[in-house]
Amino acid sequence: MSEEANFMPSAEKGGSKQAGQDRKKPARTDRQAGGAKGLSSQEAALRPPVDVIEDASGITLLADLPGMPKEKLNLQLEADSLTIEGEMALDVLQDMQSHFAEVTVPRYRRNFTLSKDLDTEQASAEFNNGVLRLHIPKAKQAQPRKIQINVA
Repeated sequence: MSEEANFMPSAEKGGSKQAGQDRKKPARTDRQAGGAKGLSSQEAALRPPVDVIEDASGITLLADLPGMPKEKLNLQLEADSLTIEGEMALDVLQDMQSHFAEVTVPRYRRNFTLSKDLDTEQASAEFNNGVLRLHIPKAKQAQPRKIQINVA
């Protein structure tokens, strides 16, 4: 089971415009994060570091997924939930022997609860050099608008 993170537009949560300050920290297994007690190293998932940046048009999520091939990466948006996951094979040289391995099958998994003010139908994603860039625009009713003042 993966630890879940929330991100809402800043006006909704009263916070700063940037979240996910753990980007410089290495990915951790759920077991290290205290989330998946009792899971074997085969079942444990790495939590990729993520930055979530908000602007007037929506949010942009940047996730570091080093070594992950695009074909093995899966993004799922369902209602107000976002899941990023992927599994990759580790290349081990034939004449090498593992003495210790916390994660034998590297899996990435991260869950987020999204704001209802985001238009998930218009989401777009790019994946380049191990960095996932996902943009989710704000719904029309949530975007700031300028009101013209008429002289009476």
